[in-house]
Amino acid sequence: MRKIFLVLLITAICITANADDKSIKLLSSNGRIALIQKGENFGITYNDKDVLEITQTGIVLEDANTFSYIGMEKRGEVEADYTMVTGKKKHCTNKGNEYVFHYTDGKERSLDIVFRLYNDGVTFRYELGGINSALIKDELTTYYIKEGKRRWMQEFEPSYERFFPLAESSKSEKGHWGYPALLQADDDVWALISEAGIEKYNSASSLKGGKADGLYKVCPDINNNRFTNKWISSWRVLIIGSLSDVVESTLVTDVSPANRIGDASWVKPGCASWIYWAYNHGSKDFAIVKKYIDMAVELQLPYILIDWEWDVMSNGGNLDDALRYAKEKGVKTLLWYNSSTAWKGNGAPGPLYRLNTPEDREKEFAMLEKKGVSGVKIDFFEGDTQPTMEYCIGLLECAARHHLLVNFHGATIPRGWQRTYPNMISVEAVYGAEWYNNAPILTNKAAGHNATLPFTRNVVGPMDYTPCAFSDSQHPHITSHAHELALTVLFESGIQHIADRPESLLAQPEEVKEFFTSLPTAWDNTHLITGYPANHVVIARQKGDKWYVGGINGLDEQQEINIDWSFLPAGKHSVQIFEDSGDKASPWKIQTITAHRKDLPTTMKCQARGGFVMVINN
Repeated sequence: MRKIFLVLLITAICITANADDKSIKLLSSNGRIALIQKGENFGITYNDKDVLEITQTGIVLEDANTFSYIGMEKRGEVEADYTMVTGKKKHCTNKGNEYVFHYTDGKERSLDIVFRLYNDGVTFRYELGGINSALIKDELTTYYIKEGKRRWMQEFEPSYERFFPLAESSKSEKGHWGYPALLQADDDVWALISEAGIEKYNSASSLKGGKADGLYKVCPDINNNRFTNKWISSWRVLIIGSLSDVVESTLVTDVSPANRIGDASWVKPGCASWIYWAYNHGSKDFAIVKKYIDMAVELQLPYILIDWEWDVMSNGGNLDDALRYAKEKGVKTLLWYNSSTAWKGNGAPGPLYRLNTPEDREKEFAMLEKKGVSGVKIDFFEGDTQPTMEYCIGLLECAARHHLLVNFHGATIPRGWQRTYPNMISVEAVYGAEWYNNAPILTNKAAGHNATLPFTRNVVGPMDYTPCAFSDSQHPHITSHAHELALTVLFESGIQHIADRPESLLAQPEEVKEFFTSLPTAWDNTHLITGYPANHVVIARQKGDKWYVGGINGLDEQQEINIDWSFLPAGKHSVQIFEDSGDKASPWKIQTITAHRKDLPTTMKCQARGGFVMVINN
């Protein structure tokens, strides 16, 4: 049988605003972002400066007639106004202008391309309707970024564990990149490319190219995605503006579906003690698990994560003994599971095959709820396919019914589920501190990598980097103590797993231990003070009447970092400052000062790979 494909090109959606150029210009509410049709392309500008172009759009179906353009309408303004349980900002608001381009094949089958222009970016998606049965074969969306423009992009890997190296060309040997991708389009014009709003019937996508032509094609990991009646793609998301606009944006959650689990008051963010970094197989050792429970008690951390192999726990007790001991001490427990999709043979750690069917996970999660477990960490997922997305959403829904937090590891990046399913407390998808256990890859690169993540991976959602280690795991780290402490503020995650071993953390000064005790992991507001990828970053995060400021130097040499305090209210402030002393034997310099905003230090001298933390009481 002959197959007919739908191939929809941008040339099909020209709207005549002018008889000569046959083009239109669509604007965001503040007029700074424009979507401009240029012949076959859509150009995006910010303050009249070019950002990137969308050179092609469309969906390819196995069985479809050609769709023809029938008109464009402005639907009006869309508004987001919601509260987050976790994240960079508690109360999120945004407004955008929505435009829809309509197509039909003459048989009551429709295709709409829905664009939203917000003040901090552009989003768009495809909506197909009236189709009895069709198979989606491909998506044609293609971005063009001029050669010579700086970009930080991660080579694709299903677990999203790679660096974000700087490049100025699209030429690549492998030519496959994961989200998010950061672009510096002009001196202070930036764009972050990602996606949001994945449903059970969607696969996630990535970017492919490889030639020095500046073209990056959106490629969903399609696996025979057949649908009936109606299909809606995920949102293609372009966060646009200054670097602070990008870092502070909530656009990924703004376009994602609202909370679907109902009352989420039981979702409690917090810090956790964590065994794996220092003791790879420690969770099967009851005596070691007890040490980490005791540390959580002393530091007043609400959680302990019991990692892989707890199903074979011995040396004085089993899992039930560990759960009983933690409950007696007032510490909540989180348990690791293997998703049993990607790594399920060749010595794969357990527990295995307990969550794969709806019946099995219902039984397992009901058992955990009865035992008083607070959440699960689920690891080793099989890529970005539609079945994997459906599996993840099924896990989130079932876990919510049993009041369980969920932390996805070895999995895709957050794409807005943190709003839709507030029990999704964190996601790995990052080269994190566990790699000091696995390989020597972070030792010489961690400082620059850490100073890049707040502008890339962590923009789109919670990131379980597992920060802060003052001692060494199997492979050494060369970042300073204050740099490590600052990561707990710089990196947003609803559950913040503290990486270090008890002997090291409990040997720190009282001020450092008290810092961990009171450290928030969900924020009211976030403000980028200064930074540049891989060079340095300083971020302020607000909780109640306190601001926590974390700053790090990403360079292998000392530098002075300027700080603008204008975001603080005027008046006197009490400021506790944690700095590097430069003395290995006594590495901390800790002081508390009281000063008016205008008298606060406007520069911080950071040693190579160093950092600082400030806790400011208004």
